[in-house]
Amino acid sequence: MTYLEFEKPLAEIEGKAEELRALARQNEKMDVEKEAAALDRKAEQLLKDLYKDLTPWRKCLVARHPDRPHCSDYIDALFTEYTPLAGDRNFADDHAIMGGLARFNDAPVVVIGHEKGNDTKSRIEHNFGMARPEGYRKAVRLMDMADRFNLPVITLVDTPGAYPGKGAEERGQSEAIARSTEKCLQIGVPLVSVIIGEGGSGGAVAFATADRIAMLEHAVYSVISPEGCASILWKDAEKMREAAEALRLTAQDLQKLGVIDRIIKEPLGGAQRGKKEAIDAVGKAVEMMLKELSGKSRTDLVRDRRQKFLRMGSKGLAA
Repeated sequence: MTYLEFEKPLAEIEGKAEELRALARQNEKMDVEKEAAALDRKAEQLLKDLYKDLTPWRKCLVARHPDRPHCSDYIDALFTEYTPLAGDRNFADDHAIMGGLARFNDAPVVVIGHEKGNDTKSRIEHNFGMARPEGYRKAVRLMDMADRFNLPVITLVDTPGAYPGKGAEERGQSEAIARSTEKCLQIGVPLVSVIIGEGGSGGAVAFATADRIAMLEHAVYSVISPEGCASILWKDAEKMREAAEALRLTAQDLQKLGVIDRIIKEPLGGAQRGKKEAIDAVGKAVEMMLKELSGKSRTDLVRDRRQKFLRMGSKGLAA
């Protein structure tokens, strides 16, 4: 288990319980289960206290937790017959973006998502979930295919933002993001999106301009990272806690503002402590969102999606 900074007291208690059990495994005559169980109860109560009212900054830390389930975990668990599509037919294949044809509840769909990787090698391969222009152009290809064959689109968002490197800018990063966002608004099939970790800036909006948007309870979604915001406003990245408060990036704030439609409850201690439960909860939410959209005509889907985003700003200002 990887512990976050604010979880250090929890790490000590759980570590002591594990040490007792390790000693008992080495010496069968030792009976430590009573003491270990007492520590378990203490750890569970502390976990409840820690996660009862997380600050926005702590939610950022949880959303970035390396052990949270990633896009590939959701695809493996929730979809069958997944057939990936590679490349943008122009430059290259971007491994930060996963996408392809699959079946969800035995119905054909297109699934697209950001993949961060789960160890050093895979994180480098997937560029930590930061897509280049070819990734967004691959997503446009997939959405075009979904529109042509009348397949619902499911997107899984988990990115700190689009990759800001020189090569990406030279190949038209902002244009590629804009084209992907535009394509979201144009397709005449149901489009549902889930923020499973970080939803950072235009790199997230390019997939989350959807009919229905859900967020995991401890996910975050904002125009910029707290560190980036603090660097711009206060010239001090260490003011990220204040920036996180000001950005109103939590699922709870965004639901009040009308930016998202649904909050998906996470297991106690975050999705990283109950991956299967978190993935199952996302699957149920996607199923419900698709049901809400079933039966709508192509014209109604495009019109309602556009109106949803036109209304969003005025609702946020009123709030």
